[in-house]
Amino acid sequence: MRTVSSIRAMKGKEKISVLTCYDYSFASLMDGKVDILLIGDSLGNVVLGYDRTRHVTMADMLRHTAAVSRGASHTLIAADLPYGSYETAKEALKNSHALLKAGAHAVKPEHKPEIAAFLVKEGVPVMGHIGLLPQTATKYGVQGKDEAAAKQLVKDAKALERAGVFSLVLESIPSSLAREITHGVSVPTIGIGAGPDCDGQVLVSYDMLGLFTKFKPKFVRRYAQLDREIVRAVEQYTQDVKKGAFPTKEYSF
Repeated sequence: MRTVSSIRAMKGKEKISVLTCYDYSFASLMDGKVDILLIGDSLGNVVLGYDRTRHVTMADMLRHTAAVSRGASHTLIAADLPYGSYETAKEALKNSHALLKAGAHAVKPEHKPEIAAFLVKEGVPVMGHIGLLPQTATKYGVQGKDEAAAKQLVKDAKALERAGVFSLVLESIPSSLAREITHGVSVPTIGIGAGPDCDGQVLVSYDMLGLFTKFKPKFVRRYAQLDREIVRAVEQYTQDVKKGAFPTKEYSF
């Protein structure tokens, strides 16, 4: 079983694999095969059909966190704190406790080192997140490309390290900057669109499996094309039903 402590101990020794997960069936298949399952608010895009992650609610996160926790017993489970759920320390703690009760082992707010520090002080394991922040971003793209922005991201990383996060997501930043941050902090960095030098990598599972094809970020590698398999299977099923080829005696009582 992966724990917060064992994930921290992997820095510089073993790369950390992270995938998003949103339900029991996928959690059952992924359990023990990745180091961390992240119930990302990306479920708003790939599961619920929203155009932005900020539409995801605490009720959504609690339902999906509970579903994943019922399917995974060997993998660390982290859950995003959704937009608007951690505006104050009191609110952040209440919602974090709810996610932990639902089955998460850690929570992930976007940036906000002061909130992260408060949660850690209260005994809540926190995964940090800097770079592109989808919940509040007005423009998507690579972050930290100019010198001032890069220096600010280094400061952000240090602030979250001091806050006590056990790992740190770096999203959509130049590889050289990700390498600098990775070497400059004591906690593992988890990259998504941040190059090969982070301590680990995370992808949206629906992206890497080819289930969500509305758009494909540059940093996504497709490890399967399940959309094609699903379409093929559904079409074949419909043909069999219409021709009377299913169900046959073999599938009847």
